[in-house]
Amino acid sequence: MKSTLNVEFGGNQVESKEILAKAKAVWVDADGQARKVKDLKTVDLYVKPEENAVYYVFNGEETGSFALYE
Repeated sequence: MKSTLNVEFGGNQVESKEILAKAKAVWVDADGQARKVKDLKTVDLYVKPEENAVYYVFNGEETGSFALYE
């Protein structure tokens, strides 16, 4: 089964795979650590379009956020 999840709010639209790609980029580039995607075991994402934010929990412990729409 193929599926697509899109988030739309205030005239903006973003696909779920784009959100996950941004999260992976945040993981890799965090604090100049140059980590590898393969070291990311779990990703929990909480999308709040009204705040233009995606909140994340990486590997059950590291938290933060990034912009949903650029």
